[in-house]
Amino acid sequence: MNFETRNPATGELLEQFDFLSDVQLEQKLNQAEKVSLAWRGSSFEERSKLLKQLAEKLHEQRDELAHTISLEMGKRLVEAFGEVDKCALACSYYADNAEAMLQDELVETPARKSLISYEPLGIVLAIMPWNFPLWQVFRCMVPALMAGNGVLLKHAPNVPRCARAIEQLLLDAGAMEGLVTDLTISVEQTGNVIADRRVQGIAFTGSEGAGRQIGALAGQHLKKAVLELGGSDPFIVLDDADLEVAVDTAMRARFSNAGQICIAAKRFLVVPSRIEEFTALMVEKAQAMQHGDPLLAETTLAPMARADLRELVQRQVQASVEEGARLLTGGENLPGDGYFFAPTVLDNVRLGMTAYNEEIFGPVAAIVAVRDEADAIAQANATRFGLGASVWTEDLEKGEAILRQLEVGNAFLNAQVASDIRMPFGGVKASGLGRELGISGIREFCNTKSIWVA
Repeated sequence: MNFETRNPATGELLEQFDFLSDVQLEQKLNQAEKVSLAWRGSSFEERSKLLKQLAEKLHEQRDELAHTISLEMGKRLVEAFGEVDKCALACSYYADNAEAMLQDELVETPARKSLISYEPLGIVLAIMPWNFPLWQVFRCMVPALMAGNGVLLKHAPNVPRCARAIEQLLLDAGAMEGLVTDLTISVEQTGNVIADRRVQGIAFTGSEGAGRQIGALAGQHLKKAVLELGGSDPFIVLDDADLEVAVDTAMRARFSNAGQICIAAKRFLVVPSRIEEFTALMVEKAQAMQHGDPLLAETTLAPMARADLRELVQRQVQASVEEGARLLTGGENLPGDGYFFAPTVLDNVRLGMTAYNEEIFGPVAAIVAVRDEADAIAQANATRFGLGASVWTEDLEKGEAILRQLEVGNAFLNAQVASDIRMPFGGVKASGLGRELGISGIREFCNTKSIWVA
């Protein structure tokens, strides 16, 4: 056995798995190549039919899939249901809109005819994380399939049941075996697949460190790569913000999924007139959260996904306190067998501290005092990350002007940062390269071909 999956709420061993042998991997790659070549010749009508059937299967198996997510990675059941529903919505959206997104575009030139054609790129290797074990895959897979590509899935090693469920969903929907292939492989084997001639594109979502390594390897082998990496998203609260709404949203934006979200708000930049009340409300609400079985409705704090991830968060909190941050609540493991970490609020957080500079991938809110609007913008951008940001103000014109000054890929006014299937999603700086979702996402893994008829 090469790895194992455990229930994060109890620490109970669920199942153990072997990696594929090199011979088995080669067989799967050969099958994927064969099916991909057939799929690229399919019509949009055929692709749309498959995706609509896939949406139906997601609805039919909603309960089973949500429970699998919760048991394997620890997400609250209510959040797992939302994840399954979002996957179905993505299927329906691209089934209805992909053909229009990829229509030939006529261009006026001196030629008799000139146009831009969007054609399948080939096989896409999706290297996916555990925090949204279905949605992250569907976010990449669905547009890739509608563009005429095949997909290889190398999922995170702690969610193999979810990976198998995705492959089976495609088969249940009527897909050819090998169109979407679950690869239970090692890091070394993953590198070999990236280098393989049959793979034309890489989609990766995960940590900055792993993204840099995968991006370098993809570049070495001249493979198109889309990288969605970490973030240290600012949540800017100005003088005229609706504080009640802002705090309620801040709690969801920081503590949903036990804080294990790349676009979670992580640094709360608050002006002097609101910081005392904002901080008090955050502490009060954090202390009221109830940890427990994620399958139960009364649970409001889920466990972290793995023991090692919880240990890292604890080290980051301790380092921040040693650097001068003030621990207002939390900061410790919660009792019991699962991987629960207390909802944590830090204030007096400043540039240079761990809680400011690093992404803390857990239930930890870092409150940063800013002097004014200009200082908030400067501090929001004072990070190597650039994934998402939100601004809270009743002055919509001013708020939009601030959004345009923030160095991020996703900027929200008076709303929680989230992905929407109709809008491109991704980051700048150390938060990644390329875009998923929307028209940009489906074109990422297309050959944008210029056709000129003299």
